[in-house]
Amino acid sequence: MDYRILVVEDEPDINNLLARILREEDYKVLQAFSGTEAQMATEREMPDLILLDLMLPGMSGEEFLRNLREHQSSPVPVIVISAKGLLEDKVSLLKMGADDYITKPFEPEEVAARVQANLRRWGKEPEAEKPLTYKNLKLSPGARKVTLKGKVLALTGHEFDILYLLMKNPEKVYSRELLYEQVWHGGYYGENNTVNVHVSNIRKKIKEEDPGEEYIQTVYGIGFKLP
Repeated sequence: MDYRILVVEDEPDINNLLARILREEDYKVLQAFSGTEAQMATEREMPDLILLDLMLPGMSGEEFLRNLREHQSSPVPVIVISAKGLLEDKVSLLKMGADDYITKPFEPEEVAARVQANLRRWGKEPEAEKPLTYKNLKLSPGARKVTLKGKVLALTGHEFDILYLLMKNPEKVYSRELLYEQVWHGGYYGENNTVNVHVSNIRKKIKEEDPGEEYIQTVYGIGFKLP
């Protein structure tokens, strides 16, 4: 599942840094640069978690948080990120409805860990998926690692996602359109050869280690499945 994190920070460099930290953890990131923009974003679609700066143009972070809790009645986890480090500031914000507090300057590892912890606390972070196996392949979803005969298979992110879908539903035939939409999260326009190229690359990498077995079958006119 793609978890959507809203980053509310008026300083572009910090906003983009936070977005990069979260994307590296495979979260989908929404960015807002003012309290008003953040409120509009939550009214359109509520994210799974919010990282909130306090010193914002127009509507302050405190006002945004108060509106979120009192008027929108949303329980979405909110982690405040602020240079205000005094205990009374933290206590006040926690009483106002914040779930956690990170003091600037922050370390990327702390941001990632607190986001994960808050998602888990709110029941949004799923239990680690069990490894999937097929013939001599073993795929670990949480670690995003694939081994073949015990040797790590060097796959790109998109190659991993394609193989994960096929192994998760071994009886299902995936059309090129469906693979493209689920892996690249975009519309498929027919002329794009991207899926074929990635499947071909996966086959080559597998064949180098296990030439005697077939792992991905082409269903002509439809798409791909495990044989």
